[in-house]
Amino acid sequence: MLRRLTLRDFVIVTALEVDLRAGFTALTGETGAGKSILIDALQLALGSRGDAGVVREGAARADITAEFEPHAALAQRLAPWLHDAGFDSAEPGAPLLLRRVVDAQGKSRAWINGSPATVTQLRELGENLVDIHGQHAWQSLTRADSVRALVDTQAGVDTTALQQAWAARRDAQRRLDDAKGRQADLDRERERLQWQIAELDKLKPQAGEWDELNAEHQRLGHGQAILEAAQVALSAISEDDTNASSLTSRAIDALDSVAQVDPNLASALEVLRSAQAQLEDAAHSLNGALRHTELDPGRLGELDSRIASWMSLARRFRRLPQDLPELLQSWRDELTALDAAADLETLERHANEAHQAWLAVAKTVSQQRAKAAPALAQAVTLAMQDLGMSGGRFEVALPKQDEPQAFGLESVEFLVAGHAGSTPRPLGKVASGGELSRLALAIAVTTSQRADDASQSGTLIFDEIDSGVGGAVADTVGQLMQRLGASQQVLAVTHLAQVAACAHQHLVVSKALSQGTTTSDIREVTAEDRVREVARMLGGTITDTSRAHAQVMVDTAHAASDQTSAHKRRRKEAA
Repeated sequence: MLRRLTLRDFVIVTALEVDLRAGFTALTGETGAGKSILIDALQLALGSRGDAGVVREGAARADITAEFEPHAALAQRLAPWLHDAGFDSAEPGAPLLLRRVVDAQGKSRAWINGSPATVTQLRELGENLVDIHGQHAWQSLTRADSVRALVDTQAGVDTTALQQAWAARRDAQRRLDDAKGRQADLDRERERLQWQIAELDKLKPQAGEWDELNAEHQRLGHGQAILEAAQVALSAISEDDTNASSLTSRAIDALDSVAQVDPNLASALEVLRSAQAQLEDAAHSLNGALRHTELDPGRLGELDSRIASWMSLARRFRRLPQDLPELLQSWRDELTALDAAADLETLERHANEAHQAWLAVAKTVSQQRAKAAPALAQAVTLAMQDLGMSGGRFEVALPKQDEPQAFGLESVEFLVAGHAGSTPRPLGKVASGGELSRLALAIAVTTSQRADDASQSGTLIFDEIDSGVGGAVADTVGQLMQRLGASQQVLAVTHLAQVAACAHQHLVVSKALSQGTTTSDIREVTAEDRVREVARMLGGTITDTSRAHAQVMVDTAHAASDQTSAHKRRRKEAA
């Protein structure tokens, strides 16, 4: 439940801290006092959109903190989310602290349990903690998506699986439709690729071959020049009558006999001996070159022809010659992908498999909806009898769709008969504004009562959802909220004395002008103060009669609450 809400410099609130208890809490006050400020602040802490307008005039920032104490089932359900997001509580069942700050420039910051958070994370967590029904909740009853979501929640439908199956079905069907529509284009593209591949296949270019061809052509093209140069060098080194090797030997012999006499000649002798060794190595290499260098005009012609073919295809396809092997492989890959895209038989099989998978999920959803619809209709019909619509009937229709839809095999419609004997018709066409408000209240209370502990939120909020209700119906609304408060925390902003009298906790909003500035305050009223507030709500001017009437209302509601608590306690003990 929501234990505490703290406001700092929010709209017209300077500083405010509200402690809330379990059960049903009524929030009342004069018209224009700002009864909805508490709800607006809570929504901001839960991730709603905030701008600079929420900051009190003259203040630097608005600061909202909401402290929750989730019930055991809810705490267990939230634990994995908190762990994955890095917001682990200090201990199991520890309070959750949500904080939101909006500065005067409209910039927003958020925290969960003291750790920085995003507004999206606040919103995701808030959706599990609080369920808010606004005064225009009836409007959602005329929207198909809202109606379907409400029934699906009651039915326990996992819409994620349905959406994933629909997305897979849609994608498979799109690929099939695209292939059918582009069949002629695909055929032409396939022919083009096949021709291009055939042209390059004549050459059969291999990776690295272009560099090898050029290197070999370079050697063969200069073969004669290489032979002549090698022979001239070899003659000068070792074959001529007067050659470098023989001259070097003569110099070594001349110095060898005197090197021991003059040490300065020893270094020169060593250099000559090294030079002689290098000359011998050079001669050996030149002999090898002369033995292995061949003049092969036939091979040179083959190389000229193949290089010309590479150049011709490179110019035709506007690529560098060395890129031809990679180009050929890319075309083969494109042709393979094109064949797959044009394989209508395979695409049709995949589309049918995806449709069958979606159909299986959709049928399961249909069964869940069909099971939940009558129970919901019966419960809402029963609530209508106490809300001034005696004899009325509520139905949940599930008309089948002519074509598959993302939401399943059927749509969901709410039908209502305002009185006995009339035929149920679409809710938006037959219900008046007042009836729509009461229907919204009946549905909200019914769905909240039917929620199990694992799925229900900790706090249920009604923001003036009882607008347009009065008389005996107002008594019923108060009793409904009181009974609902016996099982979960309920907070209602109301203008009805009958509703406020049934509350377990009563908060009054007041507005005052201080030093030229309007401020809002909230305080809890009990005993005589509460009776006075209920009397004010009955007629504006407080008289002895209205005070006496208010006292009776509060006493009666209190007795009913005690009776409900005793009954619940006996039932728990019996269980």
